[in-house]
Amino acid sequence: MIFIDETRSAALATHEMAYDAIREALIATVREDAISFPVVIGHGSDAQNRFTIKSACNRDMAGLKVGSYFLSNDRAGLPRHGSMILLFDQSIGRIGAIVEAGKLNAYRTAAADAVAAEALSRPDARVLTLFGTGHQAAYEAAAIARVRPIERLVVAGRSDEKTGALVGRLKALGLPAEAARSAEEACRTADIIVTVTSARAALFDADWVAPGTHIASMGSDGKGKQELPVGLYQRAKLFCDLPEQSRVVGEFQHAPADARLTAIGQVLTGSAPGRTDPSDITVFDSSGVSLQDLFIAEAILRAHSA
Repeated sequence: MIFIDETRSAALATHEMAYDAIREALIATVREDAISFPVVIGHGSDAQNRFTIKSACNRDMAGLKVGSYFLSNDRAGLPRHGSMILLFDQSIGRIGAIVEAGKLNAYRTAAADAVAAEALSRPDARVLTLFGTGHQAAYEAAAIARVRPIERLVVAGRSDEKTGALVGRLKALGLPAEAARSAEEACRTADIIVTVTSARAALFDADWVAPGTHIASMGSDGKGKQELPVGLYQRAKLFCDLPEQSRVVGEFQHAPADARLTAIGQVLTGSAPGRTDPSDITVFDSSGVSLQDLFIAEAILRAHSA
């Protein structure tokens, strides 16, 4: 069995690697040989400490990811998020590789955002508004800036202190970050809006979204979570990584039952249209599918053995 620890996987991970792996994974997700199994959501003895198990297979690979979000880690000065990917050796029915993937998961999640943004946002999108100031936010901003010519990056957070700290980190990465004056202004002036929070209610009003905007919900990955206003769905084209999962634990659990959801993999293969007009509002929901984890773990294994 191959074991790659957190230090090694973090050292090997890059936005470029993640983008390529996740684009392939999103395409693989819509192929006939792909199966994504139901998500298991659990919690620790302290119910605020949560974990999820996502598993999948296709003709080439099978495995799972255990992701954790432990608020109690704050007391120990440790990251809240943890992740471990297990790949089966299907010839013997045992685990063939384990990849610790805390930082890798951040790259993986942001890469899905970037793949969708490149497929759905206007090519001339220059203003990015980011809702959220947590661990994942900087990865999202950096990934989007790789695929679109971002000239202004507006951070909308609930805490002035955390917002200022994130703005400082983003500036250190060479990104043109600033704190939002208001959530409404941040939405109205945005070409791309990314939400990466643990919210359970809409972060902004549907009326604040201008025609032509692309929106990505990256934080809704459990029942009851919500980042976007329901009224937005009447005006927008809706895309996601996996429609049946998005309906259960993703942002589109709040969408009307008759809303049309399109898997982003279909857009990437050309079997379904994406944006067809500059005035379209496009929404991408990323609830996170296990094939993304398996593909990026395979990419790390290749880099490790190179």
